[in-house]
Amino acid sequence: MQEDIVIGLEIHVQLLTKTKIFCQCSTDYIDKKPNTNTCPVCLGLPGCLPVLNSKALELAIRTAIALNCQINKKNVFHRKNYFYPDLPKAYQISQYDLPLAREGFLEIKTGEKKENRKIRIERAHMEEDAGKLVHMEENGRISGSLVDFNRCGIPLLEIVTKPDICSSEEAIIFLKNLRSIVQYLGVCDGNLERGSMRCDANISIRDPKTHQLGTKTEVKNMNSFRAIRKALDYEIKRQRKLINKGKKIIQETRRWDEENNRTITMRNKEEAHDYRYFPEPDLLPIQIKDSWFFEIKNNLPELPDVRRERFVNSYGLSDYDADRLVEIKELGDYFERASHHYKDYKKLANWILGELLRYLRESNTRIESNPVTAQRLTDLLKLIDQKVVSGKIAKTIFEKMFKNGKSASELVEKSGLTQIKNEDEIGFIIEKVIEKNTQSVDDYRQGREKALNFLVGQVMRQTKGRAQPDLVLRLLKEKMK
Repeated sequence: MQEDIVIGLEIHVQLLTKTKIFCQCSTDYIDKKPNTNTCPVCLGLPGCLPVLNSKALELAIRTAIALNCQINKKNVFHRKNYFYPDLPKAYQISQYDLPLAREGFLEIKTGEKKENRKIRIERAHMEEDAGKLVHMEENGRISGSLVDFNRCGIPLLEIVTKPDICSSEEAIIFLKNLRSIVQYLGVCDGNLERGSMRCDANISIRDPKTHQLGTKTEVKNMNSFRAIRKALDYEIKRQRKLINKGKKIIQETRRWDEENNRTITMRNKEEAHDYRYFPEPDLLPIQIKDSWFFEIKNNLPELPDVRRERFVNSYGLSDYDADRLVEIKELGDYFERASHHYKDYKKLANWILGELLRYLRESNTRIESNPVTAQRLTDLLKLIDQKVVSGKIAKTIFEKMFKNGKSASELVEKSGLTQIKNEDEIGFIIEKVIEKNTQSVDDYRQGREKALNFLVGQVMRQTKGRAQPDLVLRLLKEKMK
């Protein structure tokens, strides 16, 4: 944590509703033909009135409660006025001085000692999404732009933090925690790459002598945790360099240029008065009844922190393993399904966090689409325990399971990869290894244990990993007495 760095985040969470926030158009707009997922309401045609989607409001309240916010039982929609081609009405229906919720917090663990840090949340408010500009290029330059309004009206919850974050590392921890929470709540899938969760950051450097906040810049266009980390680190370094040279920081909005690893100027930073907020005349103030509020609160699902503690206490997992399993809800669900069939929870966690995650990342496969079901993984682990296959061979089998979707027993039977348990067969191979490695044999007899490991490795190499390791170890020791 660096005391002079001041970061505040603005996170847009796309709410998982079937229809848009103010009309009946579907929220399934990805890969649809441009401007076909629209209606007069989300296109802002004259005379069309918006009607609030109650499910969007419920999901927003659910999130605000989980973030320890104070819910405003009465809140109001406003018009945020600005002209941009992807905004058909020339204003966005949002919330201003009476948002859905305010004054919340989210605790994160930071540093080597994993100390608790409370990141305050200033507000959480609902709004509609804008459309999307599609830029056309010719000879490496933008030759024109088209507008796709399919995304217009998608329900968003904007979560704004206080400037409590002091490093890019803390920002990433906060965002990962927030992503876990909205996934567990069923509010959002948290996919940064597809834009269902988006983050803008406000960054400034505090004067170490006067402790006065410096001029802030806003950074946009960051669509992965890696991009967010790199963009924040670059912007902090850029501002420090300007301050050291005695130059002023300009208040502006900048965007992350992924190709060149830098932030570049987009436009001057707007203030609230630039948007000329005023209450939305076509929507009544929202009145949240106590009975509905408590019904939502009392039916919240298990949240990440509670699940993490349960994984440690009930399954005996380390804090590190529990953290990694809980971070992505589907991964924790996979572990729990597998735990019904296999009780060596540590080994189970190791395989999920090792082999499974590796192949998921390499193939860009989602956990739900994973061909190795939880029960199939546990069937493979049981084959290891029964000494049908070695751990090394099991990894080869797992790879084949992932690629062709077949069961472990089927692959073992067809490939002949079972462990060699015949003492005579292994003994014959050991004799050959001893004969070829007399120096290592002498070293072992003189008390050098590393030589034994080398000889075991040679036997395993000769058997292509199929020899039963504990049998190899016993026979080697007997033959070298």
